Amino acid sequence: MLDNCQDAKERWGGVSQIIDRWLAERQQMLVKYCALSANKEQDAEVRGEKLRTLCQIMVDYVSAGHFEIYDQLIKEGREFDDEKALREGAEHFKAVDATTEDILDFNDKYLETDDLSSLEDDLSRLGETLEARFSAEDQMIAVLHSAHKDLVE
Repeated sequence: MLDNCQDAKERWGGVSQIIDRWLAERQQMLVKYCALSANKEQDAEVRGEKLRTLCQIMVDYVSAGHFEIYDQLIKEGREFDDEKALREGAEHFKAVDATTEDILDFNDKYLETDDLSSLEDDLSRLGETLEARFSAEDQMIAVLHSAHKDLVE
């Protein structure tokens, strides 16, 4: 039994660090989003640069979620044979996945244009999309990782 606990700690203890790093990236993205949303008076060139930085961080964040974090969460749920958490996680993933296209569309739109005339409306919609995504991601973390935290530590 002690070996199983040690094995779990070795296997899943690092997941917390991965999630922490990813959530720090989320915070950095939100800071950039707020700075861009709040200052509408900026020079178009400065605003465009801030927009490109936001888009780059946002795409990196979304990619890390899809190609690293969600896989780790699902793997952890399977390892702990937590069918209930896997079902709940799958529902939360559907909500996350539903936001991906909108985020990537925002990114693609502003990579292809210097026209910032609809940026305020687009940022508002993006903010709502990000809020929905973060809520679903947090629920995935809660049911697929945090629920097993005591078994790993």
